Amino acid sequence: MRRNRNAKIVATLGPASTSRETIEALFKAGVDVFRLNFSHGTHEDHQRRLELIRSIEQEYKRPISVLLDLQGPKLRIGTFSNGPITLLPGSVFHLDLNSGLPGDGGRVALPHPEIFAALKPDTNLLLDDGRIQLRVERCGADFAETSVIVGGVLSERKGVNVPDVVLPLSAMTEKDHRDLRFGLTLGVDWIALSFVQRVEDILEVREIVQDRAGIVAKLEKPAAIHLLEEIVAEADAVMVARGDLGVEMPAERVPAIQKRIVRACRQAGKPVIVATQMLESMISAPVPTRAEASDVATAIYDGADAVMLSAESASGKYPLEAVRMMDLIIAQTENDPYYRETIAASHAAPRADAADAIGYAVRHVTGLLNAVATVAYTTSGYSALRMARERPRTPILGMTPRQAIARRLALAWGVHPVLCREVIDALEVSDLACRTVREEGFGVSGQTVVISAGMPFGTPGTTNLLRIAQID
Repeated sequence: MRRNRNAKIVATLGPASTSRETIEALFKAGVDVFRLNFSHGTHEDHQRRLELIRSIEQEYKRPISVLLDLQGPKLRIGTFSNGPITLLPGSVFHLDLNSGLPGDGGRVALPHPEIFAALKPDTNLLLDDGRIQLRVERCGADFAETSVIVGGVLSERKGVNVPDVVLPLSAMTEKDHRDLRFGLTLGVDWIALSFVQRVEDILEVREIVQDRAGIVAKLEKPAAIHLLEEIVAEADAVMVARGDLGVEMPAERVPAIQKRIVRACRQAGKPVIVATQMLESMISAPVPTRAEASDVATAIYDGADAVMLSAESASGKYPLEAVRMMDLIIAQTENDPYYRETIAASHAAPRADAADAIGYAVRHVTGLLNAVATVAYTTSGYSALRMARERPRTPILGMTPRQAIARRLALAWGVHPVLCREVIDALEVSDLACRTVREEGFGVSGQTVVISAGMPFGTPGTTNLLRIAQID
């Protein structure tokens, strides 16, 4: 099950991809990480899908990663007494906390006191995915009088976005806490946290999760972009959640923000996923638009670790075709000579520490000696991630004695995760690495392998060893 590409594919499971046959076909077609979207479905639905993933993993002897995506806070207006209303530009529209009173053409309930607590005059409010824009003229603890900037038809329970302010609101709702506890009992590998506004949101989840899963910060709020470096430093991985990001800021800014996030994650050596609307037309069509194919390729040229399918694989008509198409686009892009030039040109300078020095050396040594593989022996995943940060030409085998880490590494660029036994000295690491490279089909006798690890073995975050070996 060796992939002929470096970037990984994340695919969302849903009604269109529930059976074992479909999930197995998606995995064989190229899925490295399966996303369980807890905004939809029951706990029983997600548990059944995860059990199928684990049975497929056992059959194919290849670690498969599972990402639990928490819903996060959903800010919505209330109901209307007589159906949808039409808001005209320049008109006045009132918002208040009176959720017991249905709305009309002049007002509607907004049952979120946290929003009113953060509002100031001239703050913008976006309704219905940004289709309607309001500007606050006057406000208090329980009301806001707004003027309509961009009007349109508004129906009940539509979403509300407040792009200009940091809301005094936790990223975790009661539902999220229940979902998180349930997911951890199932043994998911990654937790995707929605509505991240500040570092404290990640710390709140870290306190619960500890080291039982990696934390993916979903960047979908302008406030998070203002604290990008701090959030990247605290998270284990990042998702460019372009859906809400495109609502909360002008669409023309999103491409540059995407590149900035990818660059920050590559600098830090943290996996980064580009998500939302990548092959959206394949929800109902067997082929993508040329613009969508270009969009996926752009993320790969930028050096993203993974690209994600949402409704395309969860509820679309062509989930398998969407995965195959994404696999083809990635492989074709990575085979372009210009791809290597772009990756090299955008390479971030290493830090002045042992792990980055080893990674930097490995990238140059593999090229100089024409090595067939880079092997990172790791108990925490750290060595493999420092190798992935360098984007070497050779495949990276992430060898680890911990199954949870092997699964987590399935998200990282270029890493072929392998579950192995624990080792106690450098010679044993070399022998095991060479044998694994040969058995996994990456090299044959006489070829060169470059190995990185940390000593003493079993101590996380101590990458300090580089070794060159020949396959027997």
